[in-house]
Amino acid sequence: MGTARNEMAENATARSQVYGLLAAVFRAEPTEVFLKEIKGSHFSKVFAELGVELGQEFYDRPEAELQEQLAVEFTRLFIGPGPHISAHESIFIDLDGSEGEHWGPATVAVKKFIETAGLDYEQSFAGLPDHVSVELEFLQRLAEWEARKWCEADAESADACLSVQMKFIAEHPIKWVPEFCAEIIKKAEQPFYREMAKVTRSFLQFDHDGMATMNADAGQGACA
Repeated sequence: MGTARNEMAENATARSQVYGLLAAVFRAEPTEVFLKEIKGSHFSKVFAELGVELGQEFYDRPEAELQEQLAVEFTRLFIGPGPHISAHESIFIDLDGSEGEHWGPATVAVKKFIETAGLDYEQSFAGLPDHVSVELEFLQRLAEWEARKWCEADAESADACLSVQMKFIAEHPIKWVPEFCAEIIKKAEQPFYREMAKVTRSFLQFDHDGMATMNADAGQGACA
């Protein structure tokens, strides 16, 4: 039983790390420190396992030059001022049949889900709750909780955390993030965001399908 718990904890930790990385990618334009970190051996190994191909030029180019290039790409793709890809669920999903808009029903639903699970936003947070980085970070935090509960041999709480993750993925990101990623793949000029979109789409689908096979409690509860 101990070995099984360890494997579940390791799996949850690995999933948390991937979600954390993807959340950081879409949260803001990359910093030189972030780029240096993901060029390191740890993330190079993770990228290889996920099938991410950033190209040798990405690793050879100085961080300062790469940061400037990707900052321009990030702004063009996600901010504008010209036509850009909104990174918000409410733009892709119209729960009440209306045209997608910021602070739509999907935004409210995500905010309620996150708060019901026992999490809140930092006071400095000025974005919308249904931004892709928030949804990915929420999954990161849930997986962290799950790993901690497995390490504490609290299988009941770990299963509850897993159930919340499964419910959230099924009700929110899986319904719009694949389309969001498809838009990035189509419009990105730099391999970095194209590859990150590919891995986000495939990893989310993999996680969704994997959880769907688990016999977990489907109820939504707090993981705290």
